This record gives sequence, structure tokens and C-alpha cells, in this order.
Amino acid sequence: MECLSLSVFQIATCTSRNGYPTPTLTWYKDGVPLKLDGNEIEIRPGLIKESSGLWTVRSTLSAKVTKEDRSAEFYCQVSYTLMGNNKTSKSDSFKVDVHYPSESLRFVIDAPGPDVKEGDNVTLRCEADGNPPPLYTLYRMGEEASGQGSEQGFLHLYNINKERSGVYLCKVLDLQDVTLVELTANVTLLVNYLDEPVITSVPPVTSLRQLQEGEDALLTCNATGSKPLAFHWEKKGRVIEKGNLLNLTNVGFDTSGKYTCVVEMPMPGTPAVSRSKQVQVTVHAKPVLVARKEVVHVQSGEMVNLTCTGYSTPPLLISWSVNGSVFTSVMQGHQRNSTVLFQVTEALLESGVNCTAKNRMGTTQHHFMLAQRQEGGTPNAKTEQTAQESKGVIIVAVVICILAIAVLGAVLYFLHKKGKLTCGRSGKQEITKPEAHKDEIVVEVKSDKLPEEAGLLQGANGEKRSAGDQGEKYIDLRN
Repeated sequence: MECLSLSVFQIATCTSRNGYPTPTLTWYKDGVPLKLDGNEIEIRPGLIKESSGLWTVRSTLSAKVTKEDRSAEFYCQVSYTLMGNNKTSKSDSFKVDVHYPSESLRFVIDAPGPDVKEGDNVTLRCEADGNPPPLYTLYRMGEEASGQGSEQGFLHLYNINKERSGVYLCKVLDLQDVTLVELTANVTLLVNYLDEPVITSVPPVTSLRQLQEGEDALLTCNATGSKPLAFHWEKKGRVIEKGNLLNLTNVGFDTSGKYTCVVEMPMPGTPAVSRSKQVQVTVHAKPVLVARKEVVHVQSGEMVNLTCTGYSTPPLLISWSVNGSVFTSVMQGHQRNSTVLFQVTEALLESGVNCTAKNRMGTTQHHFMLAQRQEGGTPNAKTEQTAQESKGVIIVAVVICILAIAVLGAVLYFLHKKGKLTCGRSGKQEITKPEAHKDEIVVEVKSDKLPEEAGLLQGANGEKRSAGDQGEKYIDLRN
């Protein structure tokens, strides 16, 4: 059995081959059997007897279809008798390709978010409801907008900018059964934008690199965008002022630096769009000196080095009030370092040392006071470290001695328990024969006898022992 789609009017032919007795073919639409009505539905049967005596049955379905039939599913079913039993078999279902003119047109914008902004990828999509799809023509502001997919109703706009904003028109010409249908639809594309900020100032921006110490400057940041904007100023990544105005009064060297105007445009449903602009402010002022110490503890005759760091615009020179070896670096940006190495004298202990930085804007001086370091005073870090190390060595030595004595005692106790070291009034063995001297350390190896049988050691001062203890021996630990 097979089904062939032929045309709009003749929908399909259903064939059943080699059947006996003669099978019956029935057409169905969405599960409902179709019947010949002589008006909208026509079914033409066909019957052929093969040379084998079997029958081939055909049925051709023709109908007047409408737009509503575009989703309908058709199939045919064969009914036959096999060994006295009634059986059926049906074909695969299929849909009819119904041609009908367009009645409505839809023109939409496909974008990443609810609002289109510069840099987005956007597609304008025009859709008519006719079949087959008609040819599309897209226009922008009255001019034809050509591009890939425009004839199929698509216009792809990549990395869009504000120049793409405007009214777009989609036109459809649909020819069906010698009837020409023309449909149009339009859509307005608004590309939100934020232009680069522009910074102006009083005095002019070109003069911001030549400000003199004590002057004032007013910076103004302006930008244009498609939505309300928010401004703020930053320096070194930190917000220093909100709004588009930045007022710098009584400027000094620390005023110098890069100032950034940040403009933000809130966008509903997406992160805010932001842009920024930087401006350099340079204040010409007398030098600023930075030194690590105000008072330096020294001793007469020793070598000392002192360091000064100067900052300024224009460049500065650093000098010292003491004769010595001076090492001065080149200017790195607005910074210069200088180090002097000299021998301390009694005169310097009274006068101290001056570091002087000078440029064409003025002079700045830093005074180092030299104070006599008292002997036996607070030790320096190195002395303290040495003392700590000495204490550590002593502690380690004491611990080692204690461990050695403990190990020796354990060994003697072990030998005594094993019977290899006997002690008693008659059988005590002499390990060594010490002479009794004052302040010598003597350890007695005791026997296991009762206290009343045990004797007393002769003390270091020559005290007499009892008669029963004359045979006791000693362990000399002097070695």
C-alpha cells in the first residue's frame, strides 16, 4: 500500500496489491472517514485483476482544501478477509501542502534585552502567514535595506550603533491564483547610546598641566546619551566627587595626578552602560621632602647614612649640609632620592644635618637631629639577637646534661636489676676509687638490704661512716 501526494485538488492515491477476495479502501481525515459527496470530496476507485487471479485496488482522493486544512492529517485504510477473519491495515499519515495567500504580516526586533544599545547584535524579522512564503522587501527611512536574508524577511545588524536607529518597513507582494496581495508593516528601532565624555575646565584643559601652587581649577564633564546620565569623579580608583563638576581649590603638589570622569547610563534589565575620560592635572610647586627619621641615634666617629626623598614639578635638586659621599638618583616621574654617607663628629652632634630640595618654585628643607647613643643603653637589634642566641645555647646545654644523667642512671639501674652490678657489705664492686674532696659529686650505688643494714657514705667533709659500711664503693662522675 502506498500514498502519493499529487496536487492541491488531487490529494493522493492509495493502492493495495495482490489481495483476495477484493479488499476495500477507505480514506480518513484526522481519524474521521471521508465519504463521497460529489461537491468537495471526490473518491475514484480502481480495480485490476492480476494474471495470478489476485486483485489490485486503487483509490484516488480529490478535495477542495482550505487554509484550515494545512494541519490536517490524512491516511487510507484497507480492509480485507484472511482465513475467515476480518483485518485492516493503514498507511502512514501525511499533511497536504495547502497554498493560500498572506492575510497578516508581523515585523519584530530580536535583541539581547528589552532595550537595544550600541554594540548589540540585532535581527529584524518580518513574517507573513501565507504559503508558500512570499518575497520580502525591507526599507529603512524610505531606502531599501539590503543584506543577507533580506529577501526572506530577515535583516541582521551586527555591533549596532546609533546611526542604525530609525523606522524600518517590511513590504510583501503575494501572488495567489492571479490575485496580488500587498501587505506592509513597520517597526521603530531605537539604539540607546552614550557618547564619550568631554572635559572642559577653567582655566582651559591645556593649562591644567601648568597650575601654580595655590591656584584654583574648576573641571566640568559633559556627555550626551539616549537616557538620563549619572556622573562622578575618581582619582586612583576612588570616588572623590559625585556630579559632573570637580572644584580644585588652593592646589598643591598632592593635587597633581590623573582625574577620571565616569558617566553611567542605567539600562533596565541589563548592566548600566558606562564611559570614562581622563585628564592630567599637574601643579608646579616647591618640593615636598619625605625622610624616614627625625632623630638619629649615633656615636661620634662612626659612619652614618641618611636618605631624603623629594617630590616636585618642575624637577628638583637635593643638597646636604654635610661633606660626605652623596648618591642621588635621576628623576623618576616626579620623585628623586638622595643618600649621604658621612662620619659623625662632635660638631655634627650639635648642629645636626640638613637635607635641602630646590626647584624654580622654591626650597624645602628637612633637619636630621643627631643624638648621642649612650653606652650600655638600649641595645640595638643585633645585640638583642646575640643575647637571645646565647640564652638559647645555655638552655640547650642544660637540657643535654639532664638527659645524660638520666640515661646513666637508667643504665646503672638496669645492670643492678640484671645482677651484673652487686652491692653489699662483703661483695660490693669498685667501679672507681675516688678520693674524697670537697665539692666533688659522688653517687652511691645502694644494695637492696634493709635500711638498718645499709651504711652511710662518708661525706665530702670527711665524716666517719659506721663500721658496717666500710666496704661500700663509689661511682665517680668527675669524668
